[in-house]
Amino acid sequence: MTITRRIITDISVERETGSSAIAKTLVPAAPWQFEEIRIHLSAAGGADDLTMTINHGTAAAYDVVILTQDMTSVVDFVWAPDEPMKFAAGDELDIAWANAGGRTYGLEIVWQYR
Repeated sequence: MTITRRIITDISVERETGSSAIAKTLVPAAPWQFEEIRIHLSAAGGADDLTMTINHGTAAAYDVVILTQDMTSVVDFVWAPDEPMKFAAGDELDIAWANAGGRTYGLEIVWQYR
């Protein structure tokens, strides 16, 4: 049996809460990596998709949507890529959700400098 353990140091968690639309941008000042997103809603979300987009620091031609999640029946949502996603300094991670139903949310973005 092989057990693999990943030791992570200097984890940062960016937190935001509210009851209006989510328009969160994470842009650390040095190379970094995305680990996980967590969101909790006060009730099932209603309509609209939550999206996560890499906003490339070089040019819009390199921007890419990495996640689209239908929030209709979601109360708790956690997503982590299979491996941490690496970002260069100046690259942004944009998270957006219209939250038309006005649900109270707690959003956490887990990341670390590389």
